[in-house]
Amino acid sequence: MKYLYIIVVLIFTSCKKDVKKENIKVIENSRVEYLPYYTDDSFTPHWLTPNTEEEKAFHKIPDFSLQNQLGETVTQSTFDNKIYITDFFFTTCPGICPKMTGNMAKIQEEFKNDQDVLLLSHSVMPSTDSVSVLNAYAINNKVMANKWHLVTGDRQQIYNLGRDHYFVESDLGEVKGIDDFLHTENFLLIDKNKHIRGIYNGLNRASIAQLIIDIKALKKEG
Repeated sequence: MKYLYIIVVLIFTSCKKDVKKENIKVIENSRVEYLPYYTDDSFTPHWLTPNTEEEKAFHKIPDFSLQNQLGETVTQSTFDNKIYITDFFFTTCPGICPKMTGNMAKIQEEFKNDQDVLLLSHSVMPSTDSVSVLNAYAINNKVMANKWHLVTGDRQQIYNLGRDHYFVESDLGEVKGIDDFLHTENFLLIDKNKHIRGIYNGLNRASIAQLIIDIKALKKEG
């Protein structure tokens, strides 16, 4: 009986090792080499290879000209050869914005010493969110200058960027005009070539954790 027990234990242990190895194999095979690319508000993933002609011709965020909390002009050249995370907010928002700002602050803290990663938050109420208002908000939320840009400017430009290029709103199929308020909890991950590489719920802790993982994965692409 003693020998039978030893044999059973050995068989069970061996099976556990085999299962563990098999699980590792499955996980390894499920890994993707690159993050997907996105081109419209359906956020259907496109699996492109970086630095190919297809990738170079894919949807990119166009140029813009806005002002940050220091009164500096911010354009796409500000983000040349940078990875950036972007969102849309307003300083007097009593609902989702404080939590979004808190989660952006977590990303800032994670990459505060990484010059390759920047943050960009657009005010959707530029008529009230002036440079001085944004600066006060930045100070209150410990926003690092030249790391995290809070921007204001032309409302039409900001709304067009959000709806037509970042696709941040989730109301698929619903056409909205300039008079319709832009309000979304989504964060977007943009690569060094101005492509959208991920969309995340800015209120969700697990989603923010995944965003941080994806930023690090994107850095490995070079």
